[in-house]
Amino acid sequence: MRLAAAFATRPALIAFITAGDGPTSAILDALVEGGADVIELGMPFTDPMADGPAVQAANLRSLGAGTTTADILSIAKGFRARHPDVPLVLMGYANPMLRRGPEWFVSVAKDAGVDGVICVDLPPEEDAELGPALRAAGVAPIRLATPTTDAARLPAVLEGAQGFLYYVSVAGITGLQQAEQSSIEAAVGRLKAATALPVAVGFGVRTPEQAAAIARVADGVVVGSAIVEIVAEHSVNAAPHVRTYVKSLAEAIALTR
Repeated sequence: MRLAAAFATRPALIAFITAGDGPTSAILDALVEGGADVIELGMPFTDPMADGPAVQAANLRSLGAGTTTADILSIAKGFRARHPDVPLVLMGYANPMLRRGPEWFVSVAKDAGVDGVICVDLPPEEDAELGPALRAAGVAPIRLATPTTDAARLPAVLEGAQGFLYYVSVAGITGLQQAEQSSIEAAVGRLKAATALPVAVGFGVRTPEQAAAIARVADGVVVGSAIVEIVAEHSVNAAPHVRTYVKSLAEAIALTR
């Protein structure tokens, strides 16, 4: 399985961009060329409640350009053809995933070569349809844990989770702040004691130094808003700038291995 392989021997760099924001296929290629181990492809949504200003703006740019679910799946399928071994995860909100039924969404995602799905606003207690459909199709339902996920709730989050556990290191929206390293270390230790899944840490990671510090204690590092901001700044010319930035993160993480 591609996701398992990405975490098998080293901390993974997980890179996020919003589908349809800028030249997405070229940017995806740049992420891989820069050294990203796992790609998160964001599905634009009109009310991205968990996202900060950078990703919110990317959602609006993408939707303003007319991006549809069919476009996202086409982008995913093209990525899979070009990069057969790189894990690809769709990240988004429940409405676009469920409006035509979970079976339809899971079928087309699997056909596009998607390895996992993160549904940001679907609590595990309410996931009676999407999660089972994903597991039945061999697509990983990737769950989120946060600083407020206590010991009483953590089993519900972990039940049926696959691929990796995404630890949202701050109780807030993406991109605006980063948690103290000591709190990340404590949280990762607590989560790894409760699950055999790899634990990846995101929200607020921007610099190679931050990425390396997290990689020393976690199984993966998620970077999103900082990449999205590069796309916003450089638009159609973003790919080489994204490649350079991601390479700096990958090289810093590699030094921790």
